[in-house]
Amino acid sequence: MQAIISPGNIHGSITPPPSKSMMQRVCAAALLHNGKTTINNPGISDDDKAALHIIEQLGASITYLINGPLTVNSNGVNPNSNIIDCSESGLSARLFTPIASLSEKPVTINGSGSLLTRPMHIFEQTLPQLSVALKTNGGCLPLHVKGPLRPADMSLDGSVSSQFLSGLLFAFAFSAQKPVTIKVDNLVSKPYIDLSLHVLRKFGINLMHENYKKFFVEAYNNSSADRIVYIEADWSSAAVWLVAATIAGDVTINGLHLDSTQADRAVVKVLKLAGVSIKEQEHSIHVAKTEKLTAFNFDATHCPDLVPILCILAACCTGTSNIKGIHRLIHKESNRADSISAMLYHLGISFHIEGDTLSVQGADYFEPAEIDAYNDHRIVMAASIAALRAEGAVVIKNAEAVSKSYPDFFSDLSSLGAKCILKDE
Repeated sequence: MQAIISPGNIHGSITPPPSKSMMQRVCAAALLHNGKTTINNPGISDDDKAALHIIEQLGASITYLINGPLTVNSNGVNPNSNIIDCSESGLSARLFTPIASLSEKPVTINGSGSLLTRPMHIFEQTLPQLSVALKTNGGCLPLHVKGPLRPADMSLDGSVSSQFLSGLLFAFAFSAQKPVTIKVDNLVSKPYIDLSLHVLRKFGINLMHENYKKFFVEAYNNSSADRIVYIEADWSSAAVWLVAATIAGDVTINGLHLDSTQADRAVVKVLKLAGVSIKEQEHSIHVAKTEKLTAFNFDATHCPDLVPILCILAACCTGTSNIKGIHRLIHKESNRADSISAMLYHLGISFHIEGDTLSVQGADYFEPAEIDAYNDHRIVMAASIAALRAEGAVVIKNAEAVSKSYPDFFSDLSSLGAKCILKDE
């Protein structure tokens, strides 16, 4: 599908979709919890659907209500299929592999698209320590596991992704027979670990840590108490609208938890660095177009999903902005170091990468362009927002990739007054 976005201003209010980062973690906890979990404001993105399908394959039963909550009933991990399909969700693959390994039944974890090339080799270093038989495809999917996983004191390299640690924390938290400790070196994306711990607390499990270097898991106290969890609005999606309002509009973003543990809440800090006036209320933020934006320096090591939209913000600032943490972009839905570079190049923006830093030179407007999204939802959204400040229409190829996290993105963009045409390629 192609999206053709014309330049113009946007105005109105918007509510971002539920956080897929939180939704997938709640799905994992609901599967592991012995009892009933009610999920209010459940997500409907492709990644959310993948997680729901996975927990059904691993033994949970789900009751859906149209436009309402869903309920999960589970007695723990009891696979009814020897293959679980993670679609293109990297978080699901890394989160549910240790969880699937709790069963003594052999399970194959598979996926599709770019997920098949994303690194899973850390499991080769960790799962055998925990009595799990493991076979990988050269450190990638498909993974073949046979447990049961037995929690034990262990060490983990956290430099590739925090998702591996999240998977172990969930598996350990619901199965440990005695206290265990996970030592972690060079942990990245720490706010995502905060989110994992936040979700576990919703299920009555409090895990402690020492400066993100040691995590302490207590013996599991099995409780069948019903759980009710509300999925927060997604700060990753909200970041797109906040930047859009900054460069081309006047928008109120509703439904946000301003004290959220979600990593991409850091966008507020960046906007303030750029000189944006932000009006924060209890559950909403209002931003209007800022005529003179100041170049900024920001380390995105712990929130790499912000980088595509921050590059669009940087290109609208006066001077050169520097965004650090580019090494975190390689193993995403696309190699984002490459796909962001291609997007900026076609939009006529000067930039360069040196070491771990992407430097973006500000400009008055973007050039009309045809942009390949490389099947990456965050490139689709960033390019769409750039189009609002372009001198002509921007055509985005493979725009259907946006459904991975935000199926209603284009209808929401149109509701704010943007001229948006979708057509088959």
